[in-house]
Amino acid sequence: MYRFHATFTDDWKNANDPRLSRAILRNLLSLQQPDFGVLRKAQRGDERAFSLIVRAYQVPVYNYVLRLVGDRSQAEDLTQEVFLRVFQGLPRFSLRSKFTTWLFQVTKNRVLDELRASERRPRAVVALEDVPPLEVVDAPMERLEAIDAVWRAVEALNVDLKMALLLRDVVGLSYTEIADSLEITLATVKWRIYKAREDVQLALAREGITFGQDEEAPAELVGHS
Repeated sequence: MYRFHATFTDDWKNANDPRLSRAILRNLLSLQQPDFGVLRKAQRGDERAFSLIVRAYQVPVYNYVLRLVGDRSQAEDLTQEVFLRVFQGLPRFSLRSKFTTWLFQVTKNRVLDELRASERRPRAVVALEDVPPLEVVDAPMERLEAIDAVWRAVEALNVDLKMALLLRDVVGLSYTEIADSLEITLATVKWRIYKAREDVQLALAREGITFGQDEEAPAELVGHS
């Protein structure tokens, strides 16, 4: 039996270490399609090949899930469940499709299942401090407070807006890839991202926070593409 948990490394934990620079994080989150030969082997049940795929994509998937659910432990569990579903579904995956698009379809469906289930359970209080900002620790205190405000604003978005925004500004998918992953039209993707950024900007304005031309909010969440 395939030991799924054994394929995970500490990369996803390192990706949330605030000591990492944003340049390193963006490099970690830069998505490429997997090697065709590796993907074919993984489809045939090659565990080593699948481990390579997990290692390549566990960080962006985990960061995406973490920003949606707001709890590190839950995000780790859901990320593992996502890759278990991917492993089980790979034999049916069409090689004519983009792997990353399918991967985030699987991720979206698992997160939505969890969010629906959580609505039927007593809601736990999640401390925003438990969601680490993607920023260096030696930044000025005012800067760190502004970054925290950005993530609070993102947390307050409805799930449809949040999913589209995070896939664009944290994961780095194109608008077309987001449309395919969320199974919505390209026009809807553009509107959701525009609306999400607008809502984040309004929330920041209510707190008296603005980012100047020489400053950039984390992961371009209040910027433009």
